[in-house]
Amino acid sequence: MNFLATLAIALRALRVNKLRSALTMLGIIIGVAAVIVMIAVGGGARAQVEAQIKSLGANLMMVFSASPTYTGARAAVGAAHTISEEDAYAIARELPDAVAGAAPVLRGSGQIVAGNSNWSTSFYGVTPEYFEVRDWELAEGRFFEQAEINGAAKVAIVGRTVAANLFGDASPLDQSVRIRTVPLTVIGVLASKGQSPGGSDLDDVLLMPITTARNRVLGATALAKSRSVGSIQIKLVEGGDSKLAEEKVRELLRQRHRLQPDQDDDFTLRNMTEILQAREDSSRVMALLLAAVASVSLLVGGIGIMNIMLVSVTERTREIGLRRAVGARAGDILTQFLIEAITLSLIGGLVGILLGSAGAELIGALAGWPVKLSAGATLLAVGFAAAIGIFFGYYPARQAARMSPIEALRHE
Repeated sequence: MNFLATLAIALRALRVNKLRSALTMLGIIIGVAAVIVMIAVGGGARAQVEAQIKSLGANLMMVFSASPTYTGARAAVGAAHTISEEDAYAIARELPDAVAGAAPVLRGSGQIVAGNSNWSTSFYGVTPEYFEVRDWELAEGRFFEQAEINGAAKVAIVGRTVAANLFGDASPLDQSVRIRTVPLTVIGVLASKGQSPGGSDLDDVLLMPITTARNRVLGATALAKSRSVGSIQIKLVEGGDSKLAEEKVRELLRQRHRLQPDQDDDFTLRNMTEILQAREDSSRVMALLLAAVASVSLLVGGIGIMNIMLVSVTERTREIGLRRAVGARAGDILTQFLIEAITLSLIGGLVGILLGSAGAELIGALAGWPVKLSAGATLLAVGFAAAIGIFFGYYPARQAARMSPIEALRHE
């Protein structure tokens, strides 16, 4: 008997018992759908972490002013300015094997006024290196020039959120904004960055030359004399050892600040790459655990197929005996029942993929979670479903093939 004839007989047998076939496929459908949903949600979580890493800037490390101790009590991070512009330039100059760039930053916050509109936001005094360190491009306009840094020019670059709230759909270029009574001319608009890992809006920001922030807006005489800053943002060399780079930065700053071995650091280091990598690893492990749990449904579905196929073999014993009596070989019987099991698995797998894809999109829409459907996950689910059909269908098929024609015909 040729393969096509065997396939036709197998499919006809499945059509005769439609309800039983549908119930048999149910376990596979649920299992595949669950796997697709879990992989999609896990892939979306990893993609979100990767986007956050990109939004912060590749291989980013931050140095903050100290948490100094006063009479036994520690102040908050950044409460005192213990690092300076010179520290930033020294890091970039003396650690070229570990550091690709370093940018000093002064931070403040306040109300920005433009015409009849106003918006409360954070502002930063930066140098041209800041844009390279943060991998931040402009949507329109231009960056600060060195002459504007040297002369504390009254210019600013705004984020998308600030531009939208102050100017709506109009271009903010060459428009005037006022912050703490200081007028600034907008010369650029930053490309959108989205949200930070903490959920804050990275586009809700205004940048100005660091000298403008220090001398005109903040007006801090002590800061001007010491050239102190609130933080230094460091871009590490691509592919380098971030932990080793962190140790080198710490050692250099301790030397520059003349700290003794028994003294605590007067600065705080945060390696954002390691923090985000740990978060990505956690999301990957969670996705794998969820996929493993969902795979149990596939196992249960496979066992269901084996049980139903065993029942089918018992019910169709006389049919098997009759087919063997008229010339069907054991291999034909084995092939028929294997085709039935694989067909049930594949159809269940395809329906599960459709339901899983729809379920993933629905979860993403309702819960606001990112989802990422991949062709690899789909192929894996189909392959897994087919493998289950072969694995759990082989035993009943072999039982059917090994029946004695005479005993099968005698079966009541």
